[in-house]
Amino acid sequence: MIRINLLGTERKQAKKAPSFDVGQRLTVACSLILVSAVVGIGWWYWTLQNESTRVDNEIAVKTAEAARLQSLLLEVQKFEAQRTQLQQRVQLIEQLRSGQSVPVQLLDHVSKSLPDMLWLTDLNQEGGAVTIQGRSTTLIALSDFVANLGNGGFLKKPIDIVNSVVENNRSGNAQSVELINFTVKAELASAGRAAGAGPAGRGAPPPGRK
Repeated sequence: MIRINLLGTERKQAKKAPSFDVGQRLTVACSLILVSAVVGIGWWYWTLQNESTRVDNEIAVKTAEAARLQSLLLEVQKFEAQRTQLQQRVQLIEQLRSGQSVPVQLLDHVSKSLPDMLWLTDLNQEGGAVTIQGRSTTLIALSDFVANLGNGGFLKKPIDIVNSVVENNRSGNAQSVELINFTVKAELASAGRAAGAGPAGRGAPPPGRK
């Protein structure tokens, strides 16, 4: 009697499991690499986009800041120019104040000493000697002028009237007017004696006259 073990053959056939061939494995590997590459490229692109957006925002901020600083710089330059002009003006004023010489003070003193009805035709200074020529309609105006020149200590007393000539000025049928041509000489006071108190002024009578 012959026995055939059919169960053993079936078991051997059942133990043989299905397996992937080389081509399928290569396909799967290539697919995984491709997916990984796509994901990596996508992530890299997204990172670059974010970085580009951040850089663009920083550029915009820096550009606005540069424009603001440029405006401030222009204002500062304008302020510096104005400050320089003001300093130059102040320096010029100080120079004019410190550079006021004797002729300037003399002109100021003489102009303040002029009474009404009197005017000057010549003013000359040579060293400490001062010669003044002019015309007046009255002797009183001439006397007031000489008295005013002696006030304030700028000119030494006495102040001399070295010449006074009366001339008639006739014009057409108008009544003749007497004009007094005069010459006055004086000496400047010492440099330390500045005219502190001003002269009597135009039209003001000398001290003691009422």
